[in-house]
Amino acid sequence: MKTYTGGCHCGNVRFEAEMELDKVISCNCSNCGKRGLLLKFIPEEQFKLLKGEESLKDYRFNKMHIAHMVCTNCGLEPFGKGSKPDGSKMAAINIRCLDDIDPTSVPAEKVDGKSY
Repeated sequence: MKTYTGGCHCGNVRFEAEMELDKVISCNCSNCGKRGLLLKFIPEEQFKLLKGEESLKDYRFNKMHIAHMVCTNCGLEPFGKGSKPDGSKMAAINIRCLDDIDPTSVPAEKVDGKSY
């Protein structure tokens, strides 16, 4: 595994995430589709918010399971938080917000979020 850094557009929010970038999820739900999110789900303990908690707003929709964390200054969604069906905590990293990677180089699995 590798530790990646990332953040929002304005720089108010910065984080680290330890993960393998072997594949990501490309979801077609109303939020992911409109924002163009490419998500990597990791255990919460592999995610660390470095700065910007005061700049984040929790946005929830549909079944309200995922806290989409949006920067109140630039409007970007660098990550989300939630729980897996077994109750374990996870973070959903928007790999488009990672530093120095080409998101198109990571294989994406299409998920039909519109049907949930």
